[in-house]
Amino acid sequence: MGLYIALEGGEGSGKSSQAKRLARRIDAVLTREPGGTGLGAELRQLLLSPDLPEISARAEALLMAADRAEHMELVVEPALAAGRHVVADRSVYSSLAYQGGARGLGVDAVMAINQFGLKGRLPDKVVLLEADAEVARSRMTSLPDRLEAAGQRFHAAVARTYAELASAEPDRFLVVSANDAFAVVESKIWAAIEPWIAAESIDGNNH
Repeated sequence: MGLYIALEGGEGSGKSSQAKRLARRIDAVLTREPGGTGLGAELRQLLLSPDLPEISARAEALLMAADRAEHMELVVEPALAAGRHVVADRSVYSSLAYQGGARGLGVDAVMAINQFGLKGRLPDKVVLLEADAEVARSRMTSLPDRLEAAGQRFHAAVARTYAELASAEPDRFLVVSANDAFAVVESKIWAAIEPWIAAESIDGNNH
């Protein structure tokens, strides 16, 4: 079985760029949520386009869960079963932070609606990139999508919930400061995750 690694963080944390770099480094399948499947691409448009009608918090959470179910079925599970590593730009922990925390639905409620699609499969490791608000804003040069434009209070709640999730699962989360240049952050991520990957590889070879 391969290893399932998710990169998490708020808008402007650089996680999409770092996910690409990590996937290249370990020869992993690179994917993203939402949008890692054909259905997911359509759902991503519905969820993120600022030009589409507003979505209620519960509907947003359910659409994210539908994307995740398809993603697990068609991308993550087949890759892991084939022995490939998977690096995902976001995972269920995004929903816990965004819909559970910032939208106020509650982390437990959002996890409950995702459990059916996840089939009990959570990322083996979550790399949480934490960037100061000023740094994150400086990196967002394109027009914001619907979630990016949600406002400072919303994004502060996202960051706070991520920190709580990381504190609750210290064995799963690797927290990395993302304020530095991309190459420096890449080195920090590798320094944090390489020992775990090496240990998992040794353990796998012993079975």
